[in-house]
Amino acid sequence: MSGLVNALVIVAVAAIVIARQFRARAINTDRRWWLLPLILAVVALREPGILDAHHRAESAALLTVEMLIGLCTGAGWAWTTRIWTAPDGVVWTKSTKASAAVWAGGIALRIAVFAIGSALGLHQDSSAVMLGLAGTLLVRGGILVWRAQFLGAVNRPARAYGDDRVPAWKEPV
Repeated sequence: MSGLVNALVIVAVAAIVIARQFRARAINTDRRWWLLPLILAVVALREPGILDAHHRAESAALLTVEMLIGLCTGAGWAWTTRIWTAPDGVVWTKSTKASAAVWAGGIALRIAVFAIGSALGLHQDSSAVMLGLAGTLLVRGGILVWRAQFLGAVNRPARAYGDDRVPAWKEPV
């Protein structure tokens, strides 16, 4: 795929995923939550320009940093997402303001990595961003499914960092 098509895919997937996460929605732990990240990773890894041919070591280092940012963003997003069980036993999820802050921080770090790569004169392909997004979605999905499995039939909200609905002094022990 061309860089423009990759950029459009990245923007479309991120916009859809982010918009959906700020509305309450049920989690289906049996669903194939790993499928979209897998597809994104395969598409990203098929591109030959993921590493700069003239600066392989530097390009690989930036790709590693991009992946670490993606994994940390996914983990932060999952742990700042509020999950709860409805009276009928369905587990629900909704991102919080802290989740938006995690996304903003992740995007700022990715821009910084791109700026560093540009300053070093490295060719940077959109495949690295797509691979980082795949890592973000994979980690987030895995942690949310793991958290949801612990809720079972318990009828209380699971705390998320920045969730101001339940004061800390009222949390069950």
